Amino acid sequence: MIKNKEDYYDYLYHDKMANNKKNKKLNILHFFGFGEPIWVFLVLLRKLEYIKNCKNGFIWKIYFKIIYFFYIKQSMNLDFSIPLNTLGKGVSIAHRGTIVINSKARLGQNCRIHVCVNIGAYGEGAPKIGKNVYIAPGAKIFGNIEIADDIAIGANAVVNKCFTEKNISIGGIPAKKISDNGSKGLVP
Repeated sequence: MIKNKEDYYDYLYHDKMANNKKNKKLNILHFFGFGEPIWVFLVLLRKLEYIKNCKNGFIWKIYFKIIYFFYIKQSMNLDFSIPLNTLGKGVSIAHRGTIVINSKARLGQNCRIHVCVNIGAYGEGAPKIGKNVYIAPGAKIFGNIEIADDIAIGANAVVNKCFTEKNISIGGIPAKKISDNGSKGLVP
């Protein structure tokens, strides 16, 4: 979670590296929705997280509303439903397309998310996903569960139980361990 200005720039830096952005500077137009759509979405997301977590006052509330308008517009354009403060730094979103994440879910740093992924709550909690996790297209992850670091979740997997063993691949309906090969090489 972004707690200060240094965190904000750190999150943006890691997001930029994970998404192969060569440009060293952030363009002011990114804050208003112009540029590569997924990168613009991430910049707006991080800006809103910074304002929400670190700033208060009337002027900041107005600024938040303005940026939030562009964020929602970009979310609808990309078919993303990703609330604030759910993604760790260095997140990589591979393609535009439906991605739904519950506001109680938490993803660790350097996760890679593909299209048609749903990370939702069921019962009393939402998933807590570790670092360097690869989530393949169509995966559904729900419930009060934990996913360990360096796990690769297969395409169309339905994950509804905890996986605490690191560096494995899981898949199937319901998900089970299918390999001792984790996410190495799959996560930027």
